[in-house]
Amino acid sequence: MEKKKITIALAGNPNVGKTTLFNAITGARQHVGNWPGVTVEKKTGKRTYKDTEIEVVDLPGTYSLTAYSIDEVVARDYVVEEKPDVVVQIVDATNLERNLYLTTQLMELGSRVVIALNMWDLAESRGDEIDTRKMEDFLEIPVVKTVANRAEGIDALLEEVVREADKGEHHEHEVSYGDDIEKKIIELEKIVGKDSALSGKYPVRWLSVKLLDGDENILEKIEGSSVATQVNSVLSTIKKEDYEAAMAEKRYETINTVLPQVCVKCIKGVTFSDMIDRAVTNKYLGIPIFLAMMWAAFEVTFTVATPLMEFVDMFFGWLAGVVAGSITNPVLGSLLGDGIVAGVGAVMIFLPNILLLFLMISLLEDSGYMARAAFVMDKLMYKIGLNGRSFIPLLMGFGCNVPAIMATRTIEDEKDRLVTILVNPFISCGARLPVYLMLAGAFFGRQAGSVIFGIYILGIIVAILSAKLIRGTVLKGKPSPFIMELPPYRLPTLKASAIHMWEKGSIYLKKAGTIILAGVVFVWLLSAIPAPGVDAAFASEEILGTEDSLIGVLGHIIEPLVAPLGFDWKVAVALVFGFIAKEIVIGSMGVLYGTGEDEDALAEILTAGAMNPLTALGLMVFTLLYVPCIACVGVVKKETGSWKWTLFMVAYGTTLAWIAAFLIYRIGTAIGWGL
Repeated sequence: MEKKKITIALAGNPNVGKTTLFNAITGARQHVGNWPGVTVEKKTGKRTYKDTEIEVVDLPGTYSLTAYSIDEVVARDYVVEEKPDVVVQIVDATNLERNLYLTTQLMELGSRVVIALNMWDLAESRGDEIDTRKMEDFLEIPVVKTVANRAEGIDALLEEVVREADKGEHHEHEVSYGDDIEKKIIELEKIVGKDSALSGKYPVRWLSVKLLDGDENILEKIEGSSVATQVNSVLSTIKKEDYEAAMAEKRYETINTVLPQVCVKCIKGVTFSDMIDRAVTNKYLGIPIFLAMMWAAFEVTFTVATPLMEFVDMFFGWLAGVVAGSITNPVLGSLLGDGIVAGVGAVMIFLPNILLLFLMISLLEDSGYMARAAFVMDKLMYKIGLNGRSFIPLLMGFGCNVPAIMATRTIEDEKDRLVTILVNPFISCGARLPVYLMLAGAFFGRQAGSVIFGIYILGIIVAILSAKLIRGTVLKGKPSPFIMELPPYRLPTLKASAIHMWEKGSIYLKKAGTIILAGVVFVWLLSAIPAPGVDAAFASEEILGTEDSLIGVLGHIIEPLVAPLGFDWKVAVALVFGFIAKEIVIGSMGVLYGTGEDEDALAEILTAGAMNPLTALGLMVFTLLYVPCIACVGVVKKETGSWKWTLFMVAYGTTLAWIAAFLIYRIGTAIGWGL
C-alpha cells in the first residue's frame, strides 16, 4: 500500500523554538538549500508517521503575514502561493498575546492550522494555566502542547497534523474590523473578484484586507492586474496608516477577548528571566558581561581542544607517513603524503577548536542570551549608524561570514543592510581560527587564548569604526529603529546545541574535502614544478617548496608588497592562496616550509627565525582584515547586486590590513618589542 504524502510548513515568530521543533520532527533527514531566487536559507526534512510521509518545511521567522523583510516575504509567499497541506504554527506558551497575532492572519488566509503550544514547561513553571480545550473551541484550531528541546508532544502533534490534512471542506475565519473598514473590504472584494487570475489564486477577502493593510507586496500583485485602476481609486480615499493601525488594534481586541477565557492564571509579575535581565541588559554591566562571556568561550575552546588537537595531529602524521612510504613512485607518494594528506591534515588539526567554538556560541544562542547581546549593543550600534538588528548577522560572522551576510536580509533599511554587509568580513570567521591557533600557540604560550580573544575584539572594533566611517560619508543617514522581543531564558540541551554545532562544523569539513583539498594540491603542484631555466626533476627534494620552484617565482614577485610588514615570500604565497579559503594559509605554509601537517615542526621553524612575535601578530591581524575568501566575495556581489560595492569591500579591507600590519611591525621594531 502506497503511503500518503503531505507537506507541512512550520511558521512562527522568531525565538519560539521553531528550528528546535523542526530538528525534533525530522532528526537527521534534513536538507539545507536556498529558496528559489533568493539566498534565504531553506530547510526541508522528512518524517514518516504511521502510513503518511510528511515533508516538513521550516519557514523563516515572521511576526505577521504583512511582509516587510525578505525573510517575511519568503515565509508569507510560501504559505500563500504554495499552499502547504497544513501550517504548524509554533506559539510561545509564555507570550500568547504576541504570538496569536500571526494566528489571526493565518486564520484569515484560510490555511489549515495546527498550533504547537511550545515551551509549555516554562509557562507551567511560572504558574500559568492555559486551557487548551477552550483555546481549540474559540479558535477552531487544534492545539498541542510541546516542549521542543525535549522532543515532548511530537507524536501528538503529528497525529493532529495528519488528521487536519485529511479533513474535507475548510473555510477561513474572519476578524470583524468594524463597520467603516468592513464597508471598504466589501467594496474591494467586489472589485478584486472581477479578476479571475487573482480570485482564483487567493482568498478575495484576504486580498482586500491586505490592500487596506498597506501590504506593498500585495499592492505590487494588484498593479499588474485588470482591476488596478479601480483598486487604486478606492485606496486613494483612505489614509493607509490609520487603517493599518486600526486593523492591528482590532486583531488584538479579538485576541484579548479570547485570552482571559483560555489563560485562567497567567502571571504577569517579575519572572526569572526578568531578574537575570536586570544584570545582563544593564547599561553599565551589559557590555562587560558580554565580553566576559565571549572571553570565556575562547578560553574554553583553546584549553579543552589542545589534547584533541594533539590526537588529530598524531593521526594525520601517521597517515601521511604510511601513504608516502607505501607508494613506490616518489612523485605520487609526495603528492599524496606531503600534498593531500599533509595539507588537509594541517587544516583538520583545528577541527576540535572550531567545533568547540561553535558549541559555545550555540549554547549561548539556545539559552536566549544572544538576543540580549543584540539589545545591549543596540545603543552602541545606533551611535555608529546601525541598529541592533545588524548585530545578529555580525555575531553570526564568528561562525562564517557567508551565511552571516545572507542573514542581513532580515534588515529592512537598505543602507543599514549594505553597511552591515560591507563590514561583516571584519568579524573573524571560523576559517581564520587555524591561523590564530598555530601562531598564537607558537609565539604567545599561556597567553594564546587572550591574544586570540584580542584579535576577535579587534575585528569587532574595526567593523564598528568602519561602519561609522561609511555611514558618515558614502552612505549618510540615520539608522532605522530597532524593536526586538526578548525570548525567555531556556536551559539549552546538549543535543540541540550539538546539532547546531554540527550544522556549522560540517561546512568546515566539506571545505576541507573540496576547496581546501584542491587548494593545497594546487600549492603542492606549483611548489613541485621547477621554475623556467632551473635544471631539476619535477617534485625532487631540491625543488619542492624552494625558491627554484614556480611558487618561489610567484612569491618573489609578490614579496616586495609585504616585505615592509616583515613577511617573506612564503608567507606572501600563503596569503594569496588564502583568498580561496583562509584555512589554506596554514596548509600552504606547511607545504612551503616542508613540514606538511606537522604543526609542531612548522612552529619550530617559525620560532627558530622565520618569524618573531611581531611578524606573527602582524600576520594574524592581516589575516583578520584582508580580502575575505572567494565564497564571501561572491555572496557580497550577489547580496549587493553591485561590483562597485564588492570591489570597494575588497580594496578597503586589504588596504586596512596592510596599514595595520605595517604599524604593528614598524612601531614594535622601533621600541624593540618581540625581537
